[in-house]
Amino acid sequence: MENLKRLFSYFFVRAVLVFLTVVVAIYLTIIIANMGGYMDKIKESEIIEQVYNQVLGNPELQRLPPSELRAILDQQIEIAKRRAGLDKRFFPWRSLEYLARGITLNFGRAEQMTSDSGSNRVRLILVERLPHTLLLWGVANLLVFFVSVFLALALSRRYGSLVDRLSVALAPVSTPPIWFYGILLILLFASVLRVLPYGGFVDAPPPPTTLGYVLSVVKHMILPVLSVFLAVIFVSLYSWRTFFLIYSSEDYVEMAKAKGLSSRAIERRYILRPTLPPIVTSFSLMMISLWMGGIVTETVFAWPGLGRMLYEAIQQVDTPVIVGANVIYGYLLAATVLLLDFAYAALDPRVRLGGARRP
Repeated sequence: MENLKRLFSYFFVRAVLVFLTVVVAIYLTIIIANMGGYMDKIKESEIIEQVYNQVLGNPELQRLPPSELRAILDQQIEIAKRRAGLDKRFFPWRSLEYLARGITLNFGRAEQMTSDSGSNRVRLILVERLPHTLLLWGVANLLVFFVSVFLALALSRRYGSLVDRLSVALAPVSTPPIWFYGILLILLFASVLRVLPYGGFVDAPPPPTTLGYVLSVVKHMILPVLSVFLAVIFVSLYSWRTFFLIYSSEDYVEMAKAKGLSSRAIERRYILRPTLPPIVTSFSLMMISLWMGGIVTETVFAWPGLGRMLYEAIQQVDTPVIVGANVIYGYLLAATVLLLDFAYAALDPRVRLGGARRP
């Protein structure tokens, strides 16, 4: 019971700290996306231009005296500014309103973009794109993790062999970014061999059956997942194989061998288990970098996820969508950090929850 209390206390404190970090990140994102309030001046200029075009384009209003026409222009400008929320100062009032809406995922309406259903509500635009991002990067990350662990264990058993030296030599291959491999794969398999699609999420028109739709999505996922795999796998093999080699030379491993334990049991109990915490840490940091690196990769493959949506929002200067996408990324990164803490507590018995003291 005491351990359970410490567990809840530990994760509650960690969740609060991570949440405060996300709040600060959201507020900084709001300030940057609004250029420190300079976007208000840009919007105000656009409003003035629109009102002038509407009022001065009306022949009946052009006949009014200049003083009355000026009063109508000022009145319409004030109404438009109030409707856009520009009647309040950006610091601190509107920035804090944006912060409260960002924390509660209430992003209002987009200025330029719309969802596939035609809605301009930012929440619907995000909800429409989020599953695609989670599907692509979830599959890619899980594939990299399990393949890397399996192959790294196999390489640690064959230290110094030709295959082991080849894996070390191929580690620099992971230097280019994911989108670089994406372009090469598109050129090879889509342009030259014509066996896989250039990009997208599903065939157009989509297959009528559920099985056909799933197979079409899998076909479109092959190239982006393969590009992530090629960009990450070799450096992961090199680093994780090094972890296994370090722990395989410990005294307790030699003792286990002297006791006659099988190599599989030694790997599972005395090598894999103590190396999982640093491996999970490395994997989590890799996931964090991949979340943000998905912007260019999804754009290259025309994958309808958060990354491509953020790129389009930046091009169209759609501030609500930019802020909303960054808030979602912030929550995804916070969830990754919390999962890392949970994995540490579950995998490493040396981690003492809740600041427990040594006896």
